[in-house]
Amino acid sequence: MTSLRSVLWICARYELVLAVRSRWLQLFAVVFALLALAVSGAGYILSGGYGVQDFSRTAVSLVQIVLLLVPLAALVFGGLALTPDRGAAELLYSQPVHRGAILLGRMLGVWLALAAAEFIGFGIAGVFMQYQAGPDGLWRYGALVLTAVAITGVFLAIATLLASINAGRRTRVLAAALVVWFVTVVMFDVAVLGVASMLRSGTASRLLITATLINPVDAARTGSLLAIEGTAAFGAASLALLRFTGGAGMAAVLIAASLFAWLIAPLLVAMRALSRADI
Repeated sequence: MTSLRSVLWICARYELVLAVRSRWLQLFAVVFALLALAVSGAGYILSGGYGVQDFSRTAVSLVQIVLLLVPLAALVFGGLALTPDRGAAELLYSQPVHRGAILLGRMLGVWLALAAAEFIGFGIAGVFMQYQAGPDGLWRYGALVLTAVAITGVFLAIATLLASINAGRRTRVLAAALVVWFVTVVMFDVAVLGVASMLRSGTASRLLITATLINPVDAARTGSLLAIEGTAAFGAASLALLRFTGGAGMAAVLIAASLFAWLIAPLLVAMRALSRADI
């Protein structure tokens, strides 16, 4: 067990050091800081005023942006970082340790790096908002940051799966990552709402509930809005889920279970695929 922890830590630290040195990761933190500051000030600027919004209003405004950009960054950054060149893959996975432990450690290292960038980016913007607008709603802003970290882990797990079944083929991994992002973030809701509009009310509600739970982006959106704004900002699918579960508590449990499954299942499949791969 100690040996497994050592392998995990060595691989995680290796990826963490590489990621910290990457300009892309530094740019990622800067982008989130600027986005949070821009969104915080946009409400007053658009109304002709001057100043920044408080944490609650900024968090609600940032939900859609976070769920648009974070999955893309996790898929692309994770796919590129976790797909070694063919020669490097042969050397890396020929070591006398379980391939799954190496893969899991590397994924954890990338997750730590991206999470650190999100904490730093949102943290810098948060310090400025606290100075300008006060601490009201700080915990809601924190819930948004935790949602970003959670959805980063989910899409890093998917990137890990893509990298393990396409070892040494970065172009193919990148293409598959973009397809996954487009389907889950852009196309899925459009398709589900289109089909639901042609069904009877009861069947449409069941479809919307299922869609909310099987798509990690929808699950994260519902969970973050539930934590930040309650049910006031819910759409049709989230309200259908709330009616089905009978309350916010059970809805939160199902959302957490969905995200946990999306985090674990791709990793298990990736580890199994890699253990059987002829590298």
